[in-house]
Amino acid sequence: MRLEDYSYIYFLGIGGIGMSAIARWFNARKLPVWGYDKTRTPLTEALEQEGIRVHYEDDVNLLPKEILENKAATLVVLTPAIPAEHTEWAYLKEQGYTIKKRSEVLGIITGSAYTVAVAGTHGKTTTSSIVTHLLHEGGVDCSAFLGGIATNLNSNLLIGRGTSDQETIVVEADEYDRSFLTLYPDIAIVTSADPDHLDIYGDKEELIRTFQRFISQVKPGGYLILQSATDPRLLEKVQDGVRVIRYSLSEGESHVQQLEIQGYSFCFDADTPFGNIARLKLALPGYHNVENALAALIAGQIMGVSADKLRDALATYRGVKRRFEIVYEGQGKVYIDDYAHHPKEIDAFMTSLRAIYPDKKLTVVFQPHLYSRTRDFATEFAQSLSAADELILLDIYPAREKPIEGVTSEMILGLVSGPKKILLHKEAVAAYLAENADFEVLATVGAGDIDTLVKPIKNILENN
Repeated sequence: MRLEDYSYIYFLGIGGIGMSAIARWFNARKLPVWGYDKTRTPLTEALEQEGIRVHYEDDVNLLPKEILENKAATLVVLTPAIPAEHTEWAYLKEQGYTIKKRSEVLGIITGSAYTVAVAGTHGKTTTSSIVTHLLHEGGVDCSAFLGGIATNLNSNLLIGRGTSDQETIVVEADEYDRSFLTLYPDIAIVTSADPDHLDIYGDKEELIRTFQRFISQVKPGGYLILQSATDPRLLEKVQDGVRVIRYSLSEGESHVQQLEIQGYSFCFDADTPFGNIARLKLALPGYHNVENALAALIAGQIMGVSADKLRDALATYRGVKRRFEIVYEGQGKVYIDDYAHHPKEIDAFMTSLRAIYPDKKLTVVFQPHLYSRTRDFATEFAQSLSAADELILLDIYPAREKPIEGVTSEMILGLVSGPKKILLHKEAVAAYLAENADFEVLATVGAGDIDTLVKPIKNILENN
């Protein structure tokens, strides 16, 4: 199919972070864009302010008349999170509309571009946003589709200037629902391939096989930038002519030297096959983020950005919303919000917190995401969260899932060995923290709707 054959675009699930980036891309091309989402959020409100019309009820009568009158010229973009019983989706299928998954549309958009795709069960949003920032600031004309709101852009989308013969696109390559298999990158970064989304894959072996398929789609003459600790079987399907570059903090042909923590900044040298880059400074805390930055720096070197430009660009990178985001600091307290929702991510987050605040009392508010993930990793979650001095555990955020009998947050709570732990409903957290404010470092952690607590908690801290 050709995108130029469609004049009207309708999104089912427009408020998703990946969906909204594509909606913005079509809107920037002056095409009329509409969408449905079940929940009004700051992101959907931003889309409306940009001229995209959004409604929040699953009602066929709310479908815009323009798409009802122009079926052949309408493209419907679908998120996998839309449930099978959705009324609008059923109607549009029955009427024979062209319906494509978000990943399929992204594959079409990137099909003729020089593509840098960042995959991994964690780390891909931060890494893809760093790649985008380094290229953009380093003089490479590029577009980018990101899985988070990059602080420097205040958006999940960057539109290139169109100054080169071949477009360059940076894209977050999402493994959920095997979405990344629509991509054929020139440069692929794989940050991790730990077990996750087992509701989709069934077991780790199928996840590995799917990552192998993604890696096999790197174009001949391209590059695979692979985190050194990933399963070595990922390399079994690398195409001839693809150069593999392994990286980590301390191992692989690309690694970090002279790593120091200076306040919230991590300072280091990067040693890669393309040359050493000295005196780098990353203002986004976390050892894992240094590793993410290293992968992005390698991509920048491959794209021809000089060491001086990479150094200057990294120093001005300001992170992604909800990735180690420092929300408040004052009166002896620090409040940080983070998207971590897998045990490995929580391990990395907690390790970095302890490195920055070694002697501070740490209170963590965690919201488990998905019944299936809670069931599969309850023990691992408990081990990660036991590093907190106080744990406030919320109910499971179901997202797209129906409840699973016997699977609740208590599965995690009972296994936590930390000194203080409680289970609270989300609505009770702000009041609890107002009455129990003896923490020095507070973190809200999770991928569900825990972000709705950020403003209330910040208000409490500012007015306490």
